[in-house]
Amino acid sequence: MMRQFELVERVKSYDPAADEDAINRAYVFAMKMHGSQKRASGDPYFSHPIEVAGILTRYRLDSSSIITALLHDTIEDTPATLEDIERLFGPEIGRLVDGVTKLSRIELQSDHAKQAENLRKLVLAMSEDIRVLLVKLADRVHNMRTLRYIANPDKRRRIALETMEIYAPLAERIGMQEIKMELEDLAFAELHGDARGSIIARLNFLREQGGDLIGRILEELRKTLEEAGVPASVSGREKTPYSIWLKMQRKNVGFEQLSDIMAFRVVVGSIEDCYRALGVIHSKYPMVPNRFKDYISTPKPNGYRSLHTGVFGPERHRIEVQIRTDEMHEVSELGVAAHWKYKSGGNGRMTDGRQYRWLRELLDILEHASNPDEFLEHTKLEMFQDQVFCFTPKGDLISLPSGATPVDFAYAVHSDVGDTCVGAKINGRIMPLRSRLHNGDQVEIITSKAQTPNPTWERFVVSGKARARIRRFVRTQQRAQYVDLGRAILVRAFRQEGYDLTEKALDGVLKIFKAPAVDDLVAMVGEGTVTAKDVVSSVYPELKNATNPDNVVLLGRKGKPGGERKDRGNAVPIRGLIPGMAVHFAGCCHPLPGDRIVGIVTTGKGVTVHTIDCENLEQYAETPERWLDISWDETEGNAHVGRIDLVVNNEPGTLSTVTTVIAKNMGNITNLKITNRTTEFFEMLIDIEVRDVKHLTNVIAALRATPSINSVERARN
Repeated sequence: MMRQFELVERVKSYDPAADEDAINRAYVFAMKMHGSQKRASGDPYFSHPIEVAGILTRYRLDSSSIITALLHDTIEDTPATLEDIERLFGPEIGRLVDGVTKLSRIELQSDHAKQAENLRKLVLAMSEDIRVLLVKLADRVHNMRTLRYIANPDKRRRIALETMEIYAPLAERIGMQEIKMELEDLAFAELHGDARGSIIARLNFLREQGGDLIGRILEELRKTLEEAGVPASVSGREKTPYSIWLKMQRKNVGFEQLSDIMAFRVVVGSIEDCYRALGVIHSKYPMVPNRFKDYISTPKPNGYRSLHTGVFGPERHRIEVQIRTDEMHEVSELGVAAHWKYKSGGNGRMTDGRQYRWLRELLDILEHASNPDEFLEHTKLEMFQDQVFCFTPKGDLISLPSGATPVDFAYAVHSDVGDTCVGAKINGRIMPLRSRLHNGDQVEIITSKAQTPNPTWERFVVSGKARARIRRFVRTQQRAQYVDLGRAILVRAFRQEGYDLTEKALDGVLKIFKAPAVDDLVAMVGEGTVTAKDVVSSVYPELKNATNPDNVVLLGRKGKPGGERKDRGNAVPIRGLIPGMAVHFAGCCHPLPGDRIVGIVTTGKGVTVHTIDCENLEQYAETPERWLDISWDETEGNAHVGRIDLVVNNEPGTLSTVTTVIAKNMGNITNLKITNRTTEFFEMLIDIEVRDVKHLTNVIAALRATPSINSVERARN
């Protein structure tokens, strides 16, 4: 555990004007407040805030951030109050500690809605002061380092999943690459420990086979640049197990097919030297097609700048080379902390978090999402995908998730542009709105004041902001229709009983139906969740006869009006179909949520759902009237059957290994068939119950990382 004077010396080493007295007082105050408390590991609890503060000193953060780290658990876990913090350390520290405390309180809840609320509050807090996020990330890093001491495996998995889905992407977005990689690796070890162990074992084997391969490549790269007169510092490393796992998923390949698992960094003195070094490397070694990226002329949204290229380098090994200046390297390692500027008085000032475009996008999503769960879903869309860089006609750079369309582009430019979008020109040509954009495309949006968002856009947009705006419009439109319909139904029902419908009459029964306002009750009638007869009999109890107003039934909905429907029953999980219609999932292609799908009307059977690329669709090419435009319901969470094709080694224990890997990745085997066997290999088809395409991809990636499995593919047709 770091001692008091060591912490102060660390801070003073990079900030001589730091408030030494305040840091000492915070250290003593936190130690006194936490007293004899223990962590799950058995260590004194006070060791945790010290470690968090130590992590932040590596990024040279100001004394306010260090003090916040020391105090961040005092309000939650000790008798100390916010008033005590503000009185002893001032309003700025009080505000920062309060922001982190509020997040921690919600984080203790395991409910999914609480996790969504947690993220919502984090976004609001870091939009005011990005230091709240920095302290929270350091707190999460230390908690993940000690995750193994938590006895409950479900709790460990929940924390690891939240880290992977929320905190690692946030760290990447503010450029904290080192923290992002550590969080991913620690979460990966908990979520897919076997796969991580297998990848590490294979890396160790390659290391033994190649000897000092990285050293030899480094030496040749240094010599090549030196002979060309480009002074440079060259370093090399293997890619992390998690990044290798991701590449295996994304490229649909096994470990043996990955050839660029080594990355080398060239640090030079100026931007001109970056391009000179690139020219030297490209002239000496063959370039791998489509592997060059220029993040100097078009930086990433988090400020990252560098040249990336893939080459067949020394000894004909395929390697990745990153070329950057010292300043760029500092930003890539420290992220937002590299932009910290110290005033002459020693007070640190962090650049306002609102300058980050992605943060403004999250705040916009927060404004338009109907509930915390929807905000969580759209935020993951916004943070979790690779990016495409496109340009406006004026040359402004717009970054979008991979797979984005002109509609996503329009909403990224401005919400009003998205709402009124009627067409788009991509590189000067008019193209459909569902066209996918590629890096470097110039996009011009055509608008019309008469246009409103089209509900069908939701089927192909990929950005969280676009989806949130479209859903909001659809909700508003549907509500207006429900209100009109409900009012007409109620007017008719009241007249049948000899009464006129009045606002006052409805206002008196709002509590019975748990409706916040008259329009909400009217909309519930229009939607069919409350009957007009129940409303009339509640207003005029003498008409109820056998109906008891205390036992009013809300049809098809549980909980408060406007809430999400918890019990979906046998609801059709497909959009574009009439409720109650018979639905079958094709056994030839096994469609899963996440696949693009199409419906084929079959006489006597209802609708059969196929993936859009299913070969069997050719037989329906001459009968287009049988085709239905459908898509998955985003809220659908049922299990679906996916089929995989495996080739495994014919050796004892292989089948046990296969089933164990599938089970550990939360898959459920429903059928297994051996299709071919030889003395060396077995070929088999396995049907697995999974949630969606991503879940099946995780299972396949875990199987690919297993040495006894030769190949794994998703079975088609």
